[in-house]
Amino acid sequence: MLQVQNLKKTFSNVVAVDGISFEVKQGQIFGLLGPNGAGKTTTIRMILDIIKPDSGTIKFDGKEINDEIKSKIGYLPEERGLYRKTRVLETILYFAELKGMDRKIATERAKLWLKKFELENRANSKIEELSKGNQQKVQIIISILHDPELIILDEPFAGLDPVNQELLKEILLELKEQNKAIIFSTHQMDQVEKLCDEICLINKGKPVLSGPLSEVKRKFGRNTIHIEFEGDGEKLKNLEKVKKIDLYPNYAEITLEDDISPSEILKLIAEKIDIKKFEIKEPSLHSIFIDVVSGGSV
Repeated sequence: MLQVQNLKKTFSNVVAVDGISFEVKQGQIFGLLGPNGAGKTTTIRMILDIIKPDSGTIKFDGKEINDEIKSKIGYLPEERGLYRKTRVLETILYFAELKGMDRKIATERAKLWLKKFELENRANSKIEELSKGNQQKVQIIISILHDPELIILDEPFAGLDPVNQELLKEILLELKEQNKAIIFSTHQMDQVEKLCDEICLINKGKPVLSGPLSEVKRKFGRNTIHIEFEGDGEKLKNLEKVKKIDLYPNYAEITLEDDISPSEILKLIAEKIDIKKFEIKEPSLHSIFIDVVSGGSV
């Protein structure tokens, strides 16, 4: 479906993207990840042919990106780009017609999607009258209404409450079942773990970690434990034989040294704090992200 090879882009003296390569297949959800300023949005804009790469290639089914191919792509930008005084349905239809859709077909599809996103009673509301979350849902509808083969979503969960995040997750999985190729960029690592088949993590314009999500997590080992507890978590900070601990009020993720077993560390923890749950798990993508971006292992 989409093949990106060795993309490079420089603005003035700033190297925004430096050697990024990946492939996104049909029926796959692909996570394009990285901290702010890493080069994700620049990469997306090159895929969309909004800006040209200095070097490298972008192919869609083996062809260069052209106007015909652009009509097969749906795009949700991170920045909201809706006309605030325009009514919801008219806004959706305006963008649908820009994609060449017949107005009658677009109206039928728009009403179905508005119902799916629980916005059918807001079709005649002005955009400015909607909450940020509902504005985001309108933008998502615009990006998928024309039934694109490739869907690119930049921070799609932004502004959505937990209920609507679950709704969007279900819709993305439905689109995957329809054999759509989906790229999404987000800072919400928990959503990446739930949805993505493969990822590419970018830092300072360079790809630093990529591949199937299961392989990426396996690469970082299994000597990690997750615990839920009650009491003062500060007591866990100076545990022996611990490489790293991510500590939260009632939860911790602990990466162990190679020469200690989980059963041994369990005894040490139990002496300090009341354990409610103890699991041996692969490290979370959140902890891998922090480790890699902050200069840890790759």
